[in-house]
Amino acid sequence: MDSNSDILKSLAAILEERKGADPDTSYVAKLYHKGLDAILKKIGEEATETVMAAKDGDSKQVIYEVADLWFHTLVLLAHQGLSPDQVLAELERRFGVSGIDEKSSRGT
Repeated sequence: MDSNSDILKSLAAILEERKGADPDTSYVAKLYHKGLDAILKKIGEEATETVMAAKDGDSKQVIYEVADLWFHTLVLLAHQGLSPDQVLAELERRFGVSGIDEKSSRGT
């Protein structure tokens, strides 16, 4: 693959395909079939595992867990009819903007 965004696009395409797959033969189809709460639970689990790996100072495990976290977040985006490109566009919009200024522009 040529770039990281190509990986995201390829994963997004596969995740879309899995929406029609048999839940007995596809992990992602099974998550879709179980619904939003199951997807959110997986994201929570992966976020917790990422935190624990970071606290342990295990760089290899942090990378592994962040990959799991990102993957399950991509499943969530697909489930919601959203794409990684929309997230990348939002990050691009924020690029070069102070985090403090960006947060205050949202009123939070």
